[in-house]
Amino acid sequence: MDHHCPWVNNCIGFSNYKFFLQFLAYSVLYCLYIATTVFSYFIKYWRGELPSVRSKFHVLFLLFVACMFFVSLVILFGYHCWLVSRNKTTLEAFCTPVFTSGPEKNGFNLGFIKNIQQVFGDNKKFWLIPIGSSPGDGHSFPMRSMNESQNPLLANEEPWEDNEDDSRDYPEGSSSLAVESET
Repeated sequence: MDHHCPWVNNCIGFSNYKFFLQFLAYSVLYCLYIATTVFSYFIKYWRGELPSVRSKFHVLFLLFVACMFFVSLVILFGYHCWLVSRNKTTLEAFCTPVFTSGPEKNGFNLGFIKNIQQVFGDNKKFWLIPIGSSPGDGHSFPMRSMNESQNPLLANEEPWEDNEDDSRDYPEGSSSLAVESET
């Protein structure tokens, strides 16, 4: 789950995050379209060229609402674009995810292009179309490659050191492991 959205009355997560982003993008474009088309009537109102008193209120109200929604949606859409670029959910932005090796705030960050592909899919021609194209099953997600000190498989390994005992002579064809295992 990413978050619960009261505007769509649903939880936003793996299966519908792409559609939520598309909803925000198309809503931003629609508000911009309304504001730009009503703006010419607002100019006529400002100059006193609109004949009806009722239309004056409607023009002002529509322009005001379109502009306010546009600003709000641009901020929300920009925030979610930033989250997608970092491959984070809203919850992960506020609380760092914890892995077996400990907390890692960039654990799922695969790079800008791969992060976008995690949400929108590999095929770019489906990015703007509202069809399911996100890869994966929603239960396991690719992680950023970790260096050896953070890798949980190598975390318990002791670092290699040069031992002074290795200076002894071993019979030909045997190794230090074979001699040490016999003792």
